[in-house]
Amino acid sequence: MAKYLTAPLTSECARSLRAGESVYLTGTVYTARDAAHKRLCALVAEGKPLPFPIEGSVIYYVGPTPARPGQPIGSAGPTTSYRMDAYAPTLLRLGELGMIGKGKRSPEVIETMKQTGAVYFGAIGGAGALLSRCVKSAQLVCYEDLGAEAIRRLEVENLPLTVVIDSQGNNLYETGRKAYLQARGLL
Repeated sequence: MAKYLTAPLTSECARSLRAGESVYLTGTVYTARDAAHKRLCALVAEGKPLPFPIEGSVIYYVGPTPARPGQPIGSAGPTTSYRMDAYAPTLLRLGELGMIGKGKRSPEVIETMKQTGAVYFGAIGGAGALLSRCVKSAQLVCYEDLGAEAIRRLEVENLPLTVVIDSQGNNLYETGRKAYLQARGLL
């Protein structure tokens, strides 16, 4: 059974999620890819404030296409998450509780998630046009010069996600593969 979540997340909510669970996320999500993450971490290193509230935030690793007339956003599919792995621990330690992307995460990111109670959600790659239907509004926050990779504030409704790595470090990429192989008598 799917869970319905509201972003920003609470620590209690994030810690209650388990790898493999299906969720529908509604609320405020921020977009950021590697170039934006690099700039955010530079702000942190300089002791400057971030351009959005990080506490409980969910960051979607996406560089959406331009919006068609009358639409808030264009295609909005996830990008490969490991490109943010050098920066994610810094933001997690500041209070980020959710990340949305696709693909594996580094051991350092997973360890930081366990320490901070954060979760990693997977969105379906190749389904950006469908996922964009869940975006009700999109507003530029900063770094307009990055084009599609600028940071945006999205209001989403029932964005379908899967908990890939939970706050305890359980990893669906590992447990799912093992269960599949066991079910076929290959392990």
